[in-house]
Amino acid sequence: VQLVEGGGGLVEPGGSLKLSCITSEEIFNSYTVGWYRQTPGNQREMVASITTSGVTDYGDSVKGRFTVSRDKSKNSVSLEMKYLKAEDTAEYLCYALRNNRSYWGQGTQVTVSS
Repeated sequence: VQLVEGGGGLVEPGGSLKLSCITSEEIFNSYTVGWYRQTPGNQREMVASITTSGVTDYGDSVKGRFTVSRDKSKNSVSLEMKYLKAEDTAEYLCYALRNNRSYWGQGTQVTVSS
């Protein structure tokens, strides 16, 4: 099972960035897919998730700024991030979850800095 992230990079505070997570058709149709983020020395923080029926959930620190969505044509889940802050700097990891089974991507780095 592969989850392939893309779209990370360097952006100035207040800017926007869009991450993508490409999955298999099986994962896309059967698993909740979402994003965690992690900084060195800190625990992973839930960022956003979306179920197969499109129900979304967000971490408190990103509500109103981030939007997670599904694209069936590409078997992908995107995370659109707006009004980025320095504290959003982290490695962003895509995950897929169904019951007690989970899969993780390799991560993509997002750095918010002027």
